[in-house]
Amino acid sequence: MSSVSVFNALLPARISRPAALLIMVALVGGCASGGGSDGRYAMSRDAYPDRQTDVSRVPDAVPRVEPLSRSGNQSSYQVLGKRYHVLSSSEGYSQTGRASFYGQKFQGYDTANGEQYDMYAMSAAHRSLPLPTFARVTNLNNDRSVIVRVNDRGPFHDDRLIDLSYAAASRLDMLGDGTARVRVTAIDPRQWQAQHNNDQQVAARPEHHEDAPGALKDRGLVEQGRRVSASQESASVASGHDPGSAVYLQVAALGSDEHARALRDKLEARLSRPVRVTRHAAMHRVQVGPLDDPIMVESVRSELHEAGYDQLHRVTGTD
Repeated sequence: MSSVSVFNALLPARISRPAALLIMVALVGGCASGGGSDGRYAMSRDAYPDRQTDVSRVPDAVPRVEPLSRSGNQSSYQVLGKRYHVLSSSEGYSQTGRASFYGQKFQGYDTANGEQYDMYAMSAAHRSLPLPTFARVTNLNNDRSVIVRVNDRGPFHDDRLIDLSYAAASRLDMLGDGTARVRVTAIDPRQWQAQHNNDQQVAARPEHHEDAPGALKDRGLVEQGRRVSASQESASVASGHDPGSAVYLQVAALGSDEHARALRDKLEARLSRPVRVTRHAAMHRVQVGPLDDPIMVESVRSELHEAGYDQLHRVTGTD
């Protein structure tokens, strides 16, 4: 499908947005006023960004407890003769439907809650969820999912459930078709943070042996593994411990092979040194090396500390 066709497909969900937003000024209060469909937006039709921007690594929105926005949360509002009702809470919300996305045309303009739309952030528009709401959106065609922060109203078209930012749509691999069938599930920030904190505590525990946790959730590829005193490791290397064996610095022990390989690639690019992934039980260990001598070990250790990797474990080629 061509870019013109894509956005012709997107247009019904957003074509009346200028007029709709003008109506919502009085009812919702979150959108900037304008002089009509020609005055509010510089572009008459939506479009992809002019510049090629890699949004594949744009992080998910991080759920946190926020007060309801001052605008955009009236119990009901009317757009183009149709009345919509805003949920009093997002608790338990989970729906499937079709997602579309909006891009360049709306960039920098006010959303329903008074913020500026940023197509490179993980945000979304929804007709009834309270603003803001954090939600997980899963593309049911490929099982990719993202976490977005809902801060806008729309799409005002009966066959659309949610409008995603350009970045969120890209992460879900739906830019080519323009729409996708998705599941939208609201996230309780308190529960999410409690689980997230628990995962951090699990990740910080020393790795022992076969009974190590089989799956550790990724925290942006946060380093895992057993902490060993730097002085003890330095003394061990200097004393010639494990003669004839290659030395490695273990940065992480992750439950996900995909995350381990991603961290390996990241470290190789940063350090310009080989990094391997080994598997022990259910854990995938990310290790920098082989390192030939104690000076090199300490040099790499210093580089890793500067990069924010503080939990390092020295291993030999046989470990």
